[in-house]
Amino acid sequence: MVWMPDPEALRGKVAVVAGATRGAGRGFAAALGEAGATVVCTGRSSVTGRGGSDYDRPETIEETAELVTRLGGCGIAVQVDHLDPEQVRRLAVRLRGEFGRIDVLVNDIWGAERLKGGPADWNTPVWRHGLDDGLRILRLAVDTHLITSHHLLPLLIEEPGGLLVEVTDGTAEFNAGSYRISVFYDLAKSAVNRLAFSQGHELRPYGGTAVALTPGWLRSEMMLDAYGVREDNWRAALAPDRDDGLPTAPPGFAESESPRYVGRAAVALAADPARHRWNQRSVSSAQLAREYGFTDLDGRQPDSWRVR
Repeated sequence: MVWMPDPEALRGKVAVVAGATRGAGRGFAAALGEAGATVVCTGRSSVTGRGGSDYDRPETIEETAELVTRLGGCGIAVQVDHLDPEQVRRLAVRLRGEFGRIDVLVNDIWGAERLKGGPADWNTPVWRHGLDDGLRILRLAVDTHLITSHHLLPLLIEEPGGLLVEVTDGTAEFNAGSYRISVFYDLAKSAVNRLAFSQGHELRPYGGTAVALTPGWLRSEMMLDAYGVREDNWRAALAPDRDDGLPTAPPGFAESESPRYVGRAAVALAADPARHRWNQRSVSSAQLAREYGFTDLDGRQPDSWRVR
């Protein structure tokens, strides 16, 4: 039987996806939308301006919000720089006034994809790595999450059952035994796993749940551009005889996933009345797909971590 999302699974629920402009963030927002949720989509890139974005890219939070609504939810775009505590405080005030609470908070803020560099830049030792770039990676990956949690978690604990999803790269188990690109990237992604653990401890008395969630090899807009493909023809990147001058993706790309896949993982958690069994844990989209039975857009359950 083909798996299909339940358009009523989260009807009446209010979710905030912090960092919803593109990539996994847009995937989270879209999946919450196809489950019927009201989704507040925040980020710096807006039709009104880039808002300090580190990327010169065309995607905007308004596009994400429109996608949410088109899929059956209610999308609301709010331009926010999550490194600016005052902007996040104002977001919290607005949400309290309009909704009184939030049911799901997805901390997906990142923005350091270019700073981490490509494979040729990886394994650069800390004493040779650009210090300003490295510290910027940590600010974008960790400070943003802390600022957002500080201001928005009071809304999540207004009612029992709130879910916090901390988005990272690699499970705690994988990262504990694997060097990840650079000291700065390694520290950033391991820190976010730990954030879910510590915040889960603090949310438990209020009936809340915090989970660290990692996608696998994500077919983000930037990744698709790197291989010169689109979501509807991404397998062309695997062709060994490409004649367009663009790189051929390594075999592991066959197990890559669309952003919707990890989004559906968050929806599965939010819709599970027994979600608290996952509190403080670090999981992957593929692990939750096996647990809950959801699939990616093409009906598969890819697991790129299995082939690394």
